[in-house]
Amino acid sequence: MRCLTLADALKERGAHTRFVSRHLPEHLRSKLVDNGHGFVLLENAHDNVAVDELAHAHWLGVSQTQDAADSIQALSDRHWDWIVVDHYALDSRWESRLRKSADKILAIDDIADRKHDCDVLLDQNLYADMETRYGGKVPAQCQQLLGPRFALLRDEFRKLHKQVKSRSGAVKRVMVFFGGMDADNYTGHAIEALAQLEIPGVHVDVVIGAQHPSRQQIEKECAQCGFDCHVQSDRMAELMAAADLAIGAGGAATWERCCLGLPTLALCTADNQQKQLIDAAQQGLLYSPEIAGDPMQVIGRHVLALIENGHLRHHISDKGMQTVDGCGVSRTLTNMGCFNGMVVRLATANDSERLFQWRNHPSIREISRNTDVIEWQDHQEWFASLLVDSKRWLLIGEDAGVPIGVVRFDAEKEGVEVSIYLAPEKASSGLGQDLLHSAEHWLVKNHPEVRRIHAHVIGTNERSLRFFSKAGFQMESADFSKRLH
Repeated sequence: MRCLTLADALKERGAHTRFVSRHLPEHLRSKLVDNGHGFVLLENAHDNVAVDELAHAHWLGVSQTQDAADSIQALSDRHWDWIVVDHYALDSRWESRLRKSADKILAIDDIADRKHDCDVLLDQNLYADMETRYGGKVPAQCQQLLGPRFALLRDEFRKLHKQVKSRSGAVKRVMVFFGGMDADNYTGHAIEALAQLEIPGVHVDVVIGAQHPSRQQIEKECAQCGFDCHVQSDRMAELMAAADLAIGAGGAATWERCCLGLPTLALCTADNQQKQLIDAAQQGLLYSPEIAGDPMQVIGRHVLALIENGHLRHHISDKGMQTVDGCGVSRTLTNMGCFNGMVVRLATANDSERLFQWRNHPSIREISRNTDVIEWQDHQEWFASLLVDSKRWLLIGEDAGVPIGVVRFDAEKEGVEVSIYLAPEKASSGLGQDLLHSAEHWLVKNHPEVRRIHAHVIGTNERSLRFFSKAGFQMESADFSKRLH
């Protein structure tokens, strides 16, 4: 589903998209087509096909060489800007073969157990060793998008993130969701546990996929207990926002729940979830006990403990909302060079008069280090020197061909300092983030030696503080000054 979320966002920006898969249920194929994506289904493997040494190689069903050849054929009618690969059984060998089919490759991973030949590596999970997790496993020039800031969540999560509040007070609504398949039927254990607890005044929503192996039994049990059963629901964000407590597994749903501040009793239902849940629990993002003994009894015991501990639930809710804001898709698209029509270019002599007018506008002077009105002669001298300075880069942002703002990078000992403002008439347009992200992309492309950006905020400019925080900057210090006379 994370690939579908990314593809939907790309399509909204005018991209032509196509999925290539060897194993995909019919209802998911229909979903792709309904959303306007191309789809090619590769032929299933024959029995006794040799596979390689990767831990999940058997998931592919054919050799990587064969799968690469089939995929190249499925994409052969055009040259692609990007290939996005998300499969535990594919590594650098497959990716290297696919280089001929696209300009760049984005690899999505979260288990870090193999090498990649990619331009961008996306791992949306949170691990204690995140910064070194892919050391030696990706090319030196690969851009790594790490952590839940890049979680690929649908846009309804981003929108609801701004509306929901951190959970406090009594638990009145519980949501149960262990993923679409839930092969070991933890959903059934949770239903039984909640039924035995008989908590008065609590509404229960149970969500399962259309292919859940125990679907009929779960629907029957929900009806008997008075629980609402949702099958293949397209209202996940709405249900999470309405709940006070969730019972579920790890995986992508972890970040959906965090985004909406939903405290969760999370159980490890697959080996690849274990480290994710341990590290997330250590960060205070969820509550994840070990499953020792009867799962039903474990769930019942810990659900009751969470219901009785409002302070813990409130802490988990707060921490989750601080960690995941729902803007991961936008950040990923920015790093792929998709800016909703926004482009940046180097300033030229023809921009001098426009920048002079912008810089002297009261709203721009108010946020500048020098709040004085600039004289034309002084501006001309400054602008001319800046254009030939190899350590300073002045960029003009354009939206649909219209200049809308300025970004300047000044080289420092460690990285660059950034300055940014929108044209006065665009101050409330909401284009600031797109402008900054576009400029950052320009910087990465044209000056890859720059690894760090620093921003200076004047005084207690709350608006600027929020702006840079939203863009992924972290406050590292506060400068103080005192005037003596």
